[in-house]
Amino acid sequence: MTTTTSPDATTSPDTTTGPDTAVTAVGSDPPAASAAAARPSAPVPTATAPAPWPDLVSAALLGTERRRPPVAVRAGQSAAAALLDAAAVSTVRRRAALRPAPAGERPAPAPADPRPPLPPAARRRLSLLLADRGGGGGGGSRRGTAPDLTELLPQWLAAADGYGYRAPDALLPALLDAARARTDLRPAALALAGPRALWLARLNDAWRFALRGSGGAAALRGDDDAESVRRRWEEGLFAERVALLTALRRRDPREGLELLRTTWATERAEDRLMFLDSLREGLSAPDEPFLEEALSDRSRNVRATAAELLSALPGSALAARMARRARTCVGLDRTAGAAVIAVEAPHECDAGMLRDGVAPTPPSGRGERAWWLGQLVEATPLEGWRARFEGRDPVAIVALPVADDWRTELHDAWCRAAVRQRDAKWARALLGAPAAPAQAAEVAPAGSSRDLTKLLTVLPEEERARWVAEFIAAHGLSDAFRMLGVCAVPWAEPLGRAVVDALDIARDAGSYPWSFSGVMGLAERCLDPAAADRLDMLTAVTDEPEGASPGSGGYWSEAFLRLVGTLRLRATMRAELAPPPSPGDESRGAR
Repeated sequence: MTTTTSPDATTSPDTTTGPDTAVTAVGSDPPAASAAAARPSAPVPTATAPAPWPDLVSAALLGTERRRPPVAVRAGQSAAAALLDAAAVSTVRRRAALRPAPAGERPAPAPADPRPPLPPAARRRLSLLLADRGGGGGGGSRRGTAPDLTELLPQWLAAADGYGYRAPDALLPALLDAARARTDLRPAALALAGPRALWLARLNDAWRFALRGSGGAAALRGDDDAESVRRRWEEGLFAERVALLTALRRRDPREGLELLRTTWATERAEDRLMFLDSLREGLSAPDEPFLEEALSDRSRNVRATAAELLSALPGSALAARMARRARTCVGLDRTAGAAVIAVEAPHECDAGMLRDGVAPTPPSGRGERAWWLGQLVEATPLEGWRARFEGRDPVAIVALPVADDWRTELHDAWCRAAVRQRDAKWARALLGAPAAPAQAAEVAPAGSSRDLTKLLTVLPEEERARWVAEFIAAHGLSDAFRMLGVCAVPWAEPLGRAVVDALDIARDAGSYPWSFSGVMGLAERCLDPAAADRLDMLTAVTDEPEGASPGSGGYWSEAFLRLVGTLRLRATMRAELAPPPSPGDESRGAR
């Protein structure tokens, strides 16, 4: 665009000159210029009302000497320069998809993040992982041998957080976008992004989720004193308050409880429920008086949550009340000679049971008495059953026969109690031997609500991996997918070997690999990368057995190639995150 003006153009807005002084894009007037010139000049916009884009275009086509530009002209500035400045600002607004508006207050500078930056190779890797977020799903259903970077991003983030790095500033928007799209990424992504991500989130509504945080270190700043915490608690957004309370409970459970007490009476019922749930962090005996008070809350959901938390404290008064009720329903019967567990379920749900969190109405398909019995047993301290059953340990109690078809209901309630109370002895007894012939049927007995996967989470990591490995060796992969998901990563060597052996057996049977897509995807993310070289032999195309699915050998080779390639990529990614050795380390290594 070229602009030509007369000396008095800024003081004579109505002056009309010849065509040689017009503002044009191509050096001559367009056909519509004469008609546009006949229109009266547009009002000069104020600072709070930027000129519409069509008015700027008209002024540019006609020239600033023919028509006064619809912009404010600063002292010492020509009308043409003011028009070009306004066009540039409007262009930026249009490209940013922002409506014209008065300039807002300049935001405070972003806070400093003192953590070390990522090594250069790890920074490039993060950029690639974020760029590949739109990739396809994982597992054996994918074609090709390329690793699925989308599924490796959570593991990379967790590893980077473990080293204490901070994310590069330039990648924070992409990291926040990834966390917005995938809730499973949020804790690790926000930890890596640090305080600058929260600063950005306050400027972009699309990232407001980050202000909810995850109750991690970002929710509590190093310079927070008691007054600062109290002010943030009283003035913050609800999500920020939940994150603050969770973080405070992790640091000092008693301090978190006292903070909650200060505003408990004035909170809304739905907010009280979320705040009460935050007390799971650091739950201990000092929380009992507050939870007992919450049993009388106006909200049924708050009362139920308070009862659940109290039942997780084996020494609580509520647990003792539930135990007394349960002992009247469950006991030993020797009338037939051999010891048998006799069950007499409650005949009513009285006011005391209601106050202690027993839900009176069963779900569809459940009987009332069985429903009430299950809740009583679930909330009873497991250690108390030893005395009720004449000193027997959990294994012996679980082995006792149960009269009148109450076994499934009783064992299901004990399973839920073991998970709630984190009792490994009872979890071990209820799980039984993984290779037992009857175990396959016990995974999901008819009418059962038990969840063996939750029971496994109660066991120590090493024992859990060993149990699942033995289960797979005895029963295959069909019921093992969820169990594998709760095992520590990378999988222990016995578990990894059991999974690979089971996949190899499936290949020899002639099935397609996508029948095991979920397990194959888990193997790519969870097997120890050190196993890659040992698995190379599985990448060859084998002869298909008689009756095999057509082409299955080639598909299995492709799946195993992807598995080995992913394991090697994970090893490379881990090496990229390792900080470079200091000069002192190198000199010591040379000696």
